[in-house]
Amino acid sequence: MHPSPARPRPCSTSLRNRTPRWPWIELGSARSRRRLAKAGSVSDYEYLVRESLDEGSIVRVFLNRPDARNAQNRGMLVELDDALTSAEANDEVRVIILGGLGPIFSSGHDLGSRVQQEELALGPKQHPTRKIHGGTRLGAEHRMLQEWHYYFDNTRRWRNLGKITIAQVHGNVLAAGLMLMWACDLIVAAEGTTFADVVGTRLGMCGLEYFGHPWEFGPRRAKELLLTGDSLDVEEAYRIGMVSKVYPEKQLADSTLEFARRIAKLPTVAALLIKQSVNQSVDQMGFHNALNSCFNLHQINHAHWAEVTGGASVGGTPEFGVPAWRDAPAVRPRLPA
Repeated sequence: MHPSPARPRPCSTSLRNRTPRWPWIELGSARSRRRLAKAGSVSDYEYLVRESLDEGSIVRVFLNRPDARNAQNRGMLVELDDALTSAEANDEVRVIILGGLGPIFSSGHDLGSRVQQEELALGPKQHPTRKIHGGTRLGAEHRMLQEWHYYFDNTRRWRNLGKITIAQVHGNVLAAGLMLMWACDLIVAAEGTTFADVVGTRLGMCGLEYFGHPWEFGPRRAKELLLTGDSLDVEEAYRIGMVSKVYPEKQLADSTLEFARRIAKLPTVAALLIKQSVNQSVDQMGFHNALNSCFNLHQINHAHWAEVTGGASVGGTPEFGVPAWRDAPAVRPRLPA
C-alpha cells in the first residue's frame, strides 16, 4: 500500500524474441516505447508491458507506471491477472518473469493518484470492477469482498499458476509490492534492492492482505519489520532464503533471462510437480489457512479505523497517532550499513 500522486504515461508493448539489456530504463522512455512498439505488436494493456521470448517459451511482464513508482491501481491489477492467466493458458509458455519499469519494482497499492481516484469515483472513468465482486455492497462487506478478490485471492491464484514464475525486482519493494514478489516461485534481485512493509507505521494496519510475512521473513523478524517499518537489505534477504539470486543492477535483465532459460529446459511435468509438491507441503504446514485467518484480521483492522474515524478513513490518522503519509519519517534499514 502506497499512495502516489503522479499520473503515469500509458503505454503497452508486446515483443517477441527481443532482449533489452536494461528493460526498466530502455522501456521506460517514450522514445524507446515508440521504437519497440514499431518492432513488435501493440497489445491492449495500458499499465503493463508484455514480451514473448525464445519462441514463446518465456514471457516477461513489466509493471508500467514508472512515474507513479509502479503503484498498483485497479486497472493494473486486472491487467496483470489477464497477462498471467493468459500466459498460464498458453502451452508454449514455460516460465514467466515479472518485473517493473522505472527506478523501483513497486511502491505497493495505489491509494492516492488521480488514476486511482478516477477508477474509484462514479463517472465515465470508473473501473468496471467497482460494480462487481462486492462493489455495489455497503460498509465492511464492500471492502472485504473487493479486497478479497483484487488483492488477496488474485495473489494466491498467481502463487498457484501452473507455470514457473520469477520475480525480477530492483530498487525498493514496498508493501503490496512484496505481495506480487512473494506470489512468484523464485525471486531474483538487483544489488541494492530493499524490502519494507510500512503499512503498520504509516497506516496503522497489521500487515498486507496476503500475509506472507512470517513465512518469508521468519516470525520474529516479521514482527520487528512490521512494528518498525524498517527495511530488509538484499544481502539479508538472500541469507534468509527469500531471494534466490542477487545480480549487479546492469546485469539483472540478462542474468534473470539466463536463469529462466535454464529452468525452461526442464520437462514441463517435472517443473509443475516440483512446484506443486513444495506449495502443497507449505500449505500442509498451515500456510493456506494462515492466509485466510490473517486476511480476516486485516478486515477487522480496517473496520476499527472506519469506526473510530466515523467513516472518514479505513486506516489510521494523525489524531490516533498514525502520521500522515507525507509527514512519515523515512524508512530505516534494519541493519546499519
